[in-house]
Amino acid sequence: MNKPIYILNGPNLNRLGKREPAIYGKTTLAEVEAECKAEAKDQAIEFRQTNSEVQLIDWIHEAIDEGSGIIINPAGYSFTSIALLDALKMFPGPIIELHITNIHRREAHYQHSYVSKTATAVIAGLGPNGYRVAVNAMRELLQHR
Repeated sequence: MNKPIYILNGPNLNRLGKREPAIYGKTTLAEVEAECKAEAKDQAIEFRQTNSEVQLIDWIHEAIDEGSGIIINPAGYSFTSIALLDALKMFPGPIIELHITNIHRREAHYQHSYVSKTATAVIAGLGPNGYRVAVNAMRELLQHR
């Protein structure tokens, strides 16, 4: 059975390519999704974005029942959401936390991620290319389970 990898994106990532391109680049989220699906080859992908914390939590709950792994760019919720952390703690598979920028080189309020407390791995600072790296890393993690 080919359970999908859930690639979940938090607030403002729908503006990728337009929002602060000097920081986040010019690649759109639609382009990132296409690259992830190409990189995944025969691995099913559920690629989603929301500006709602509630929706992210509901998708994590869905992934608990239906998914093999989670790649999550929680964006601003990384630094504020204990509820997101609690939902991720219930997920039995690998979790990769992803950030387009290196959060540890940014302002202090971006340097403490609650999500990191439950992540199997963290990828930060590779720009939109980090998604491709995360898909490959997740495929390897799932093959070794």
